Amino acid sequence: MTGAPQDAAELIKGRSVMAIFRGFDTDRTVELARRAWDLGIDLVEVPIQDDASVATLQALLVEAKATGRTVGAGTVITPEQVADCAGWGVGFIVSPGLDADVVRACGTAGLPHLPGVATPSEVQQAYRLGCTVQKAFPASVLGTGWFAAMGGPFPQVRFVATGGLDADNAADFLAAGASMVALGSALTTPDQLNRVAAIVQQRG
Repeated sequence: MTGAPQDAAELIKGRSVMAIFRGFDTDRTVELARRAWDLGIDLVEVPIQDDASVATLQALLVEAKATGRTVGAGTVITPEQVADCAGWGVGFIVSPGLDADVVRACGTAGLPHLPGVATPSEVQQAYRLGCTVQKAFPASVLGTGWFAAMGGPFPQVRFVATGGLDADNAADFLAAGASMVALGSALTTPDQLNRVAAIVQQRG
């Protein structure tokens, strides 16, 4: 496991929900992050896909530092991006897929990494690279049964269900074996906020 990233198990310990805010401007992202923090959701991810999203991530990192929260960068697909993120002070790295070079770069940077996986081969490879916490993506396509199926051969791996989840199905994925669910739109919709808050309180 040479070059393995810092274990993300401690990052998600005692937490059941992570927030992902993609495609919002900086002010809206900060507003939504504050809302998530008020609900007890300490982990927030901002995907970086262009200069605007990078600027938003950097602004939220300043906000998070002042409040002791942890903000991570998502959609990280190259070692160069990992190095940039480390320089900005992110708390963790999330990727849509599994890339050994990105995993090793996270290890070099000392950052927890959640690689995206969808097959047993990817889960196995990610685990051998040192990733004991992995992002199951896209979770809504994989279905809740996927988590029970992966739990058999890989009991030492914990999964964060990501993609297509909201307040209507998040609890189902947690009940099926996901250690954490990642939500985005549910935290922007007032009628779903109370149900998300209930999930956080029940599973916290």
